[in-house]
Amino acid sequence: MMKSHADAGPAIQTLRWRDGALEMIDQRVLPARFEYLRYGSAAEVAEGIRSMVVRGAPAIGCAAAYGVALQALTLRSASPQAFELGLEAGFKVLAASRPTAVNLFWALKRMRGVWDVNAQRSPQQIAELLLSEAHEISAEDVRINRAMGEHGAALLADGARVLTHCNAGALATAGHGTALGVIRSAVESGKRISVIADETRPFLQGARLTAWEMVQEKIPVTLITDNMAGHLMSRGEIDAVIVGTDRVAANGDVANKIGTYMVAVLAQRHGIPFYVACPLSTIDLTVPDGAAIPIEERAAEEVTGFRECQWAAQGVQVRNPAFDVTPAELVTALITEKGVLMRPERERIAGLLRRMPP
Repeated sequence: MMKSHADAGPAIQTLRWRDGALEMIDQRVLPARFEYLRYGSAAEVAEGIRSMVVRGAPAIGCAAAYGVALQALTLRSASPQAFELGLEAGFKVLAASRPTAVNLFWALKRMRGVWDVNAQRSPQQIAELLLSEAHEISAEDVRINRAMGEHGAALLADGARVLTHCNAGALATAGHGTALGVIRSAVESGKRISVIADETRPFLQGARLTAWEMVQEKIPVTLITDNMAGHLMSRGEIDAVIVGTDRVAANGDVANKIGTYMVAVLAQRHGIPFYVACPLSTIDLTVPDGAAIPIEERAAEEVTGFRECQWAAQGVQVRNPAFDVTPAELVTALITEKGVLMRPERERIAGLLRRMPP
């Protein structure tokens, strides 16, 4: 894995394919530095996912697809037997990288489908087909985000003040974003939208990433600590909440960055719409409800300090769940690439997916 430096422009390429390798923005060092890290194998990509170089469910899915393609390319001169064993190892290490984001497993399943259909071809041919599929998954993600943005923008009034939690922008996707994509699309349509960004403890994705994206594009943004949202809602200073999600259960329960549940409860208390922007690939019908969604627990060091700064007492017990679950009854609507699904619940979600082409 190697570093390469670049200037950050208004069009954010979270992932890019350059000279036979995957490059991803190192989101751990933003906004202090903007740099790409270069990856050449499935194991390296899996470590990039695990260590939060890349995060956000759609971006994780895209990275995993490229991880499979990289693994195949490294094995393209191997015997068919060695190719099969090596590619299986790549799938395994990628699947173990993070448990909550269903897009990871969706992308791996899609890549495995390409392999299965073309299993009789040579390793070289399979590798080329897998790389082509990874490119398509990435391009498709941008198209989906654009469609979600267009549907969601209609929900926001001119002058709306929108609270968001964590980062569901271009940095969490292949481009444009889910929750921030809705805001971007609303601004592109001529609406005056301002953003209120929760800092999103403990990894500070709101303070470091959402605020950075909005500043880059000159969209008005105000940063608040996570425990200020209720105060602003009580004063009538928030008009809508839009968040992303890492998995939606069959009944409409939503898993998103820790702290989302509290925001949703506060929004309901104050009569503020709570929208979830999600590609349909994030809906997991195999999970009946939010209680069945696996919740990742991360290292204690993310809570006791940040980078070189330690603020907690040595030896303190720590809990660090990375996600929480917001019950479907608190969700005003799901914003998808196929339209806005009001009051999401099991039958409405199943009906929406049934209308999709296979």
